[in-house]
Amino acid sequence: MDARALLFTEARTASAFAATPVTDEELAELWDLAKWPPTAANTQPLRVLFVRSAEGRARLIPHLAEGNRPKSQSAPAVAVLALDTSFHEFVPEVFPHNPGLKDVYEANEALRLAAGNLSAGLQIGYFILAARAIGLVAGPMTGFDKAGVDAEFFPGGRYRSLVVVNLGHPGENAWRDRLPRLPHETTVQWA
Repeated sequence: MDARALLFTEARTASAFAATPVTDEELAELWDLAKWPPTAANTQPLRVLFVRSAEGRARLIPHLAEGNRPKSQSAPAVAVLALDTSFHEFVPEVFPHNPGLKDVYEANEALRLAAGNLSAGLQIGYFILAARAIGLVAGPMTGFDKAGVDAEFFPGGRYRSLVVVNLGHPGENAWRDRLPRLPHETTVQWA
């Protein structure tokens, strides 16, 4: 399968997973790949919590929408992707040619959170593509109680969960039929 098919045209959201474990090495490889694409001012505001243990699942599953619980129970690994609301603290390190941006973000929370959410959203897409690139399938979900997940896993308030992504290898009947995409006439304009 060529890269375009692997990452885009043949890839779909997985709903069922094989019992094959996802290793520490695979999760490290996933993040080592996902961290490279661009974010605004290289701020990299996304944080990842990998949940694999029975204890971690017991804490996470009750916060998921009822229909999402079986998918996350069957996934060998689940990633909670969150925004670090204080990502600007790292600006001098990751954007050294303009360290003053840290102070701009510190003084303007609305600007900081808007920029952070946009860049974290980009990173979520990169994360899913990285999972596909290393041979895993992904099942991203927003059907969960964000406040509950944040209270359970990020009680300090610094991180805000955005998406839960089930990770693993495809199980039996892992995918639904391909859903339609909007045509160019609806989505693309030329100037």
